[in-house]
Amino acid sequence: MEIKEKESVVVRFSGDSGDGMQLAGNIFSTVSATVGNSISTFPDYPADIRAPQGSLTGVSGFQVHIGAGQVYTPGDLCDVLVAMNAAALKTQYRYAKPDAAIIIDTDSFGPKDLEKAQFKTEDYLGEMGIDPDRVIACPLTTMVKDCLEGLLDPKSILKCRNMFALGLVCWLFDRDLNVAFNFLREKFSKKPEVAEANIKVIQAGYDYGHNTHSSVANVYRIETKHKVPGRYMDITGNKATAYGFIAAAEKAGLKLYLGSYPITPATDVLHELSKHKSLGVITVQCEDEISGCASAVGASFAGALAVTSTSGPGICLKSEAMNLAVIMELPLVVLDVQRGGPATGLPTKSEQTDLLQALFGRNGESPMPVVAAASPTDCFEMAFAASKMALEHMTPVILMTDAFVANGSGAFKLPDLEDYPAINPPYVPEELKGSWTPYMRNEEGVRYWAVPGREGFEHILGGLEKDDKTGAISTNPENHDLMTRKRQAKVDAIPVPDLEVLGDKDDAELLIVGFGGTYGHLHAAMDELRAQGKKVALAHFRYINPLPKNTAEVLLKYPKVVVAEQNMGQLAAWLRMKVDGFVPQRFNQVKGQPFVVNELVEAFKQIMR
Repeated sequence: MEIKEKESVVVRFSGDSGDGMQLAGNIFSTVSATVGNSISTFPDYPADIRAPQGSLTGVSGFQVHIGAGQVYTPGDLCDVLVAMNAAALKTQYRYAKPDAAIIIDTDSFGPKDLEKAQFKTEDYLGEMGIDPDRVIACPLTTMVKDCLEGLLDPKSILKCRNMFALGLVCWLFDRDLNVAFNFLREKFSKKPEVAEANIKVIQAGYDYGHNTHSSVANVYRIETKHKVPGRYMDITGNKATAYGFIAAAEKAGLKLYLGSYPITPATDVLHELSKHKSLGVITVQCEDEISGCASAVGASFAGALAVTSTSGPGICLKSEAMNLAVIMELPLVVLDVQRGGPATGLPTKSEQTDLLQALFGRNGESPMPVVAAASPTDCFEMAFAASKMALEHMTPVILMTDAFVANGSGAFKLPDLEDYPAINPPYVPEELKGSWTPYMRNEEGVRYWAVPGREGFEHILGGLEKDDKTGAISTNPENHDLMTRKRQAKVDAIPVPDLEVLGDKDDAELLIVGFGGTYGHLHAAMDELRAQGKKVALAHFRYINPLPKNTAEVLLKYPKVVVAEQNMGQLAAWLRMKVDGFVPQRFNQVKGQPFVVNELVEAFKQIMR
């Protein structure tokens, strides 16, 4: 059969929450990243612990976009939809292109399955207007049972169905199965019989595709065009964040401490860091969010790179301990993996609704640097940057990601730490012994760090205001005003990179502005508009407090500016507060889902008109 080349392809795996769609999608992503393809993924799963099998509310999805060149989003619509049951087809078909190939397990489309999925007739394809010629219909469950008969128990055999679908997709796009085999052998290293069973099923799915030669199943290859030499891995944002913290601790020569309480979608950072005790990482799963942050403040006082991780509800609870770190002027990184709110809200969905909470959500004048990661792989860079900022400026720093970038993944070129800058905490010089006081500062206005255990530098810090000169408790009005201004000035003076403008930066008619995890979608929208002949540029914020020094220059340069964010206008409000005369257009959605590029393009064209 002829193998055709494509620039990019989008595949969406969907089925019950227990059907292993996330695992199948992750393996396909890993296989693609290993050969150097650019990838972007989007896990989309319900908040239910386990919805009723075959129900519409229990469908879990995983979408992956792989490309020969750079891809910025998981794609608006998919080229291939895997629907493991009737409910998956019913709910996920809206994410498929009109000419998409659809893989279904006919064993899961019986009368009861169709009834649960609220189909009215047995002609489910006709009911949904799907051309049967685009459907690869196979008795997937039956074939998996035949393949593994006598090797595993019946329940375990059913758990391997996802691997058959994966094998079929690997055949469709000419993927190398050996990477998938190695992945499974490593994942199930303690259960080799399970690994080999899954491997056998993947091979069966691949062979089924090869032997059937379905008319809808042309084989495509996505060749890497601009591969940079190096070792690559498929990495999620949460794992990249964990690695960034480890790298920063190594660079600073410190122990890494994480005090955390499990919360969706941040828990994977705790899970990942707990695996690296050999690197001096200390993790504590605390009894609640408050103790998670308070223990990290204690670890910071003791001389560690201290981190606490959570999502929006946890930031609410941690705010008092975060304030303690502000007034004590201790280094602390607070990771906020944003999710849909308010309250429990949409715990498995993504928003950008914590920005104003991060900037202002504490009592008193409590300035705190805020940075945001733009993509899953950028989580490594921003975790490193947040740690360096906290350690060198003796301040808590909030690192914002969100469920989209935290659970999504990208092709990550393993970094060389030699390429990263040194991290130099402002330790109190030995020559100040005998004259040092706790709030003595260096030339940059940063409080010296006296790690406990150094003779002659014993001291006490706490939540009450301290005298600037002596470090003793003080209620003097002038001293409080002075200390407040010094804490603010320290944050304001932190150097951050200039705001970069992409696209038609010299003559754009419209400047698109965003922050954090919307970067890929806004970049893709800009690319599409420029392809249509429009003059468009993009300025995306990763450093939010303090803002880049050229922020006003950039924002006031263009005739029209639109701030696009997944909230009701929080970044726009912050920029208007900080930049005199800045009055932008706004594009706001709070759906718990990533932006849709086509919707962005139409909205931005309307603004330009």
